[in-house]
This record gives sequence, C-alpha cells and structure tokens, in this order.
Amino acid sequence: MSKRLKFSSLLAILLVASLVLSACNFSGDSGGASGKQVLNLTDTAEPPNLDSAKSTDVASFTILNNTMEGLYRPDKDDKPILGMAAEEPKISEDKKTYTFKIRDAQWSDGKPVTAHDFEYAWKRALDPKTASEYAYILYPVLNAEKFNTGKGSRDEVGVKALDDKTLEVKLEQPIPYFKDLLSFPTYMPQRQDIVEKFGDKYALEAKNLVFNGPFILSDWKHEKSFQYKKNDKYWDKSTVKLAEVNVNIVKDNATSVNLYKTKKVDYSPLGSDFIDAYKGKPDVFTIPELSSWYLELNQTKPLFKNKKIRQAIAMAIDKKTLTESVLKNGSVPANGIVPPETQANDKQKFSEVTQANVEYNPQKAKQLFQEGLKELGMTSPGKVELLTQDTSQAKKDAEFFKEQLRVNLGLDVSITAVPFKERLQRSKDGKFDIVYSGWGADYNDPMTFLDIFITGSSYNRGKWSNSEYDALIKKSQSNPNFEERLQDLIKAEKIFIDDAGVVPLYYRSRLALKQPYIKDWPWHLKGPEYSLKWAHIEGK
Repeated sequence: MSKRLKFSSLLAILLVASLVLSACNFSGDSGGASGKQVLNLTDTAEPPNLDSAKSTDVASFTILNNTMEGLYRPDKDDKPILGMAAEEPKISEDKKTYTFKIRDAQWSDGKPVTAHDFEYAWKRALDPKTASEYAYILYPVLNAEKFNTGKGSRDEVGVKALDDKTLEVKLEQPIPYFKDLLSFPTYMPQRQDIVEKFGDKYALEAKNLVFNGPFILSDWKHEKSFQYKKNDKYWDKSTVKLAEVNVNIVKDNATSVNLYKTKKVDYSPLGSDFIDAYKGKPDVFTIPELSSWYLELNQTKPLFKNKKIRQAIAMAIDKKTLTESVLKNGSVPANGIVPPETQANDKQKFSEVTQANVEYNPQKAKQLFQEGLKELGMTSPGKVELLTQDTSQAKKDAEFFKEQLRVNLGLDVSITAVPFKERLQRSKDGKFDIVYSGWGADYNDPMTFLDIFITGSSYNRGKWSNSEYDALIKKSQSNPNFEERLQDLIKAEKIFIDDAGVVPLYYRSRLALKQPYIKDWPWHLKGPEYSLKWAHIEGK
C-alpha cells in the first residue's frame, strides 16, 4: 500500500471518528436513558431555509410542519385536520368561496395569529419579487397565477382578511384536493413585521423566526444539528408531550446506525448495508411514502436534446436489480412518474389506470444510443457528470447508475457528490449533466407529480418541453369534469415517459430503526416526513 493510500485510509478513519463524536454531542438527555420526554434523532440533510414562501425540500417542510401551523395540518392518518382554522369553513354553493374563522392562537412571542398573517404570507409567496419556486401551488386561488406572472395585481388575488378572525378565500375553480393544500407549508401564515425586520436574513437562523406550531426551533447549528422545544404558546399544548427533540445531521449511515446501536439516538435511517443484519427485528419499521425517484437529463445540452439518447439511458438501467440488490428497502421499480398508490379518484389508484411503461432492454438501449449519436454527428459523447447527494446511500446508488451506463451504453460517467443544499442549488441553476432527483407528493393526486414538468416550471430541472403535454396539464388544473381530467392526466404521463422527459428509477420506500418506547409518531405519505405533535416516550 502506498503512503498516499495509507494517509487516505487514516484520514477516512479520523473523519468517521469525528462524525461519531460530533453526532454524540447532544444538548439534551436521551429519552430512553433518562425517562424524560426527550428524543434524539438523526437526519441526513441541512434545511436550506425555513421561509415557508421559499422552502422547496422535505427537510425544511418537516421542520415547518413541527414548528408552524396552517389552517389545517396532517393528522396521524394523513388526513387534513383543523389547525389555525377554528372550525370547518363556510363554502359557497358553487364551491369556489371558502370563509374561515381563525381560532384564538398565539405566536411564540405572544402576539395573536390573525387572518392578516395568512393574507400576507400567501400574497408574499405569489409576489414575483419573492421568486418562490412553489408559488404555483397557490394557483387554485383566484387570480393567483396572474399576480405571480405579472399579469395582475396583489389586490386582485382571492385571499382577503375580512377582519382579524375572518379569512375569505376565492378559487378559480372547485378542486378535489383543496383541503390537502391548506396544510402545505406554502399556505402557512407569516408575520409581516418579522419578515421585514430580518429582510434577507429571515428564516436563515432560528432566532430570525417566530412560531405558531407545537414546537419552537430553539437552536440551529448549520450542517451539524437543530433542536425543537415545546411551544408553551401553542393553542393545543396539552396534546404535546415531548419537551425537547434534538436532531443531529449525520450523512454516513454507518455512523447513524452505530449511534442507534449504542443508544445515543432513538432513531436512525437503515441503509442497504445494514438491512440484512436487522431483518425481522422489532425496532425496524417502514417509512411510508408517495415519492418517485429518477434521473433528470439536462436538455439544454446537445447530447440530451436527442430523444433517442434519453430513451437509451432510460432502457439501460436495470431497476429490478437496483431495488432488490442495491436499495433493498422495499422500493419498487418505476415505469412512470406517478407512484402507484396515488389516488386516481375516490375508487381507484393511479396504478390501476396508468399506461406508462419503461422496459429494461440493454440491446435496444445500445441501438438507440448509437442512432442518437449518429443523428448528432458524434462518434463519442465524451464524459458526462452525474450529480448526487453526499450521503453514503446516494453515492452507492450513483455508482450503480455509472456502471450500468458504462456496460450497457459505453457512456463514461463521473460522479459529483455534494451536500443536499448544494445539490438543490446546482439543480436549480442547471449546473449538471445528469442529476439524481426525487419528488414527494404535496397532496394525494397525480397532478402533484405531473405539473412540475410543464414548460417553464421551476422544478423542471432538465428543461424538457412538450406543447401537447403542457396543454393537457393546463386543462386539467381547472377542469371541473373529474373523469375527463383523469383521462387527460393518464395521457399526459404516457407522453412524458414515452418522450423520456426523465429516467424513472423507483417508487421509494424506506426502512428505519426506532426504539419501541416511542409512541404515536406518525410518518406522512406526502409533504413533511413526520409529525412530533402526538409523539411521546412510554414504557421505558
């Protein structure tokens, strides 16, 4: 072994040791060890920011779900239940006007939560100056899209505080999932005085926020840890049992599992390297999800503008081997972009009606790849970069994709693994060739997976574009004929997959470890990962 290799090995050992030491540096006692209502958890990602108008990722959504509250919040069964709304709204006969009464509730600094906080937050997210990537999720509100796209005014938007306790919301058209939307982070309230006080620094530090949810974020050490404490000003504080939750950011799964094994933490993700060792043990649980994972190809680059090249890459990856031998967590191969458990309507799942399909066919993939190169006038595409996250599992997945594309297509791939926040920013800026991406449902409807790929969408990172697809999605966003809408969405997904808008990989399921003394800790299929409102420690 060379000196350089020896030094690298020593450095790796020291790095893992430092990770273990830093991950053990919790500010609270372990709930399991002390009997107190204190949880110690791990997470793999730093939340980029906690501005509900700008947040785009599940790490941020989970914190917001536990520290903030909209008109509704998801319950233990993923159904929307009353939050800041004191009662169910009055709904007009045409189902386009909702009138909400705001309950008597306080922010963490003691000031009352008002209807004005909702009007301000929604209009701020829609303001083009805010540049919210999630502004489109507010488009069901009357004139929201017009304001966001510079074709209308703030005053025309259909959300208005009639007084401190009454909020009126007018919709463009009735939609079947509006209640689900109302528990989504972009629909949460914001305090205008706090936003304006901190300006560009708003929501980038724990001290630059106020909270109206079950917990406050009491500490946030970037890329290291964050801490929740019970919010004594929360309207339903008697339901909240946990006093403190400490979350350390641990990207290496071996380190996280070791912390769990040595009782330093009460929860840990379970990566593929440890699944066999823990198989059948009572502390293993499945994390439910409505999510799709895929490769996005940067179609501003000549190579990926070619349809045959994109189709070849989609056919060249063995998704069965990926899910059964690499992930090993219950994920299943994806043929489309909409997960099978997504509701098509009140009676059917989308998997029962979908027509999308991508087969693993390395022979055909190689043929298409060569035809695509010929159309482009290329003999070789050169090296392409695969951008991924710097967690141990993401890097392992990327190595699999790299080898599949090398063996089946002769494509030379280099891997760039970066922190979560940087991956999001590079994806947004188009600084990639191929990026390993995923999308989790914001609400239980196929639209949450399909509308992100229309031309010009901020989440359409690969810049795929198809006018027929755009027309189908636009029509479906406001079509009150729900059966016709479903048929249009089925057709849209088929167009998207046939044209290789992305490379579908799998519908994700995850395994994790949690101590049996953690009770009533619901994990969600959509939006945030979990809720801590009802969680508590019992029987330890």
